[in-house]
Amino acid sequence: MSQNGLSAGFLYPGYSAEDDYPAIEAALGDVRLPVVHTLMREDAHRVDALLDVGGPDVLATGASKLREMGVGAAVWACTSGSFVFGWDGAEQQVAGVAEAARAPASSTSFAFVNAVQALGVTRVAVAATYPEDVAEKFGEFLGHAGIEVVSLSCKGIVTAAEVGTLGREEVLAFAAANDHPDAEAVLVPDTALHTVSWLDELEARVGKPVLTANQVSVWEGLRLASSSGESPSGGFRPRTGFGRLFAEPVPQAAPGRPAWRL
Repeated sequence: MSQNGLSAGFLYPGYSAEDDYPAIEAALGDVRLPVVHTLMREDAHRVDALLDVGGPDVLATGASKLREMGVGAAVWACTSGSFVFGWDGAEQQVAGVAEAARAPASSTSFAFVNAVQALGVTRVAVAATYPEDVAEKFGEFLGHAGIEVVSLSCKGIVTAAEVGTLGREEVLAFAAANDHPDAEAVLVPDTALHTVSWLDELEARVGKPVLTANQVSVWEGLRLASSSGESPSGGFRPRTGFGRLFAEPVPQAAPGRPAWRL
């Protein structure tokens, strides 16, 4: 168990950049971030495959394992496997995870929305590794929350396995190349992409907040665990070294609203 009792568990599809989670756990030093790998029948950033990856049977099986671990919150750590369901479908998805995990739950797609709002940002550039049709669905998801996408760029990579091979310089260059002067932040929405070891470098290269999928997933999980009262020593506190998001005071869920919603 972590020093202050905070633990958040993650449902992660397949294998690509799951080592971001033990890396940020070790860097933070006082939290527990277990990962459960969920079934991926086909590794493809294609809408039909993503609907299967995020199916209720797949997530319930994984969330039950997180329940056995006693986590304080559960996050479906897959952006494309949540936003492809649309806003209402993603809400139902999170509700199913919460029920099976018996803990507050969210997904990476909602984590992006909450992180953008926590930073007071309204206009973003999206640097997506996905094919264009999938990336556009992320733009629609953000738009539902009142977030303006001023630029949406696509790398066109079909498999998570290939995304996971991209290295530090490729990731830094990709984020910087797909910024936009009107954007207040750059969003990089793929949990298959390694980013957590380079968060401050990303922001230094771009010159503004950069939000990445594994970063916001961890932030969301710890925020929910803290909001649930799991930590007796004050919860999730601001940290340096993990981008602007982690350096800001951590907002709590508003009374009477779903736990995943600010």
